[in-house]
Amino acid sequence: MPRKLRVTQAEYVYHVLNRATKQTILFNTASDYCAFEQLLGEARSHIAMRILAYCLMPNHWHLLLWPFADGDLSRFVKWLSTTHAVRWNRAHDAVGRGAVYQSRFKSIPIQTGPHLFWVWRYIERNPLRASLVRQARDWRWNSLSQRISSSEANFLDNGSIRLPSDWETIVNVPQTPDEIKAFRQSVTVGKPYGCEGWLAPLVRKRGRPARLRKP
Repeated sequence: MPRKLRVTQAEYVYHVLNRATKQTILFNTASDYCAFEQLLGEARSHIAMRILAYCLMPNHWHLLLWPFADGDLSRFVKWLSTTHAVRWNRAHDAVGRGAVYQSRFKSIPIQTGPHLFWVWRYIERNPLRASLVRQARDWRWNSLSQRISSSEANFLDNGSIRLPSDWETIVNVPQTPDEIKAFRQSVTVGKPYGCEGWLAPLVRKRGRPARLRKP
């Protein structure tokens, strides 16, 4: 079966997700998390990329990326995932034991405005939604914690929209099950996330227009 068409134009912001194979724990120690954060900075030295938000979870990770040039998204995430898999195997004495990630990464373009705010919030409240912390900022391994701490990660960039001053409070407000279900479905099938007609000129696989989700 041919691979799905990927949208990689530079004018869009993208939600990117990759997950470990067979429920493997990617990040078991602080060293595991720190190694990936350092790798994010290193990846930028290979392929220039604006990293707006991120969240590292025990067996998967989320990124919010805004590329400078067409095609950079795939190059950046491929380098990041491949390099991390090689280093992870070496660090965990797992060379030759199979794939680290369950598949190619998933990515979808996000419309600037309310949709982008919603996805940004979704990414940064992941640990809270998973009941790993009581407040989103308490999870050390995400962009919210980095931005409000004195040890702000030097690889984070400003987005196409400015976050409101009460952003931390907004992140801690639950998102509805229906909203989450709709967004996750978009990620699963590769549908852009935005208002109807936002990407009307964009043609998906077999020439069909992209179908979009309401926030």
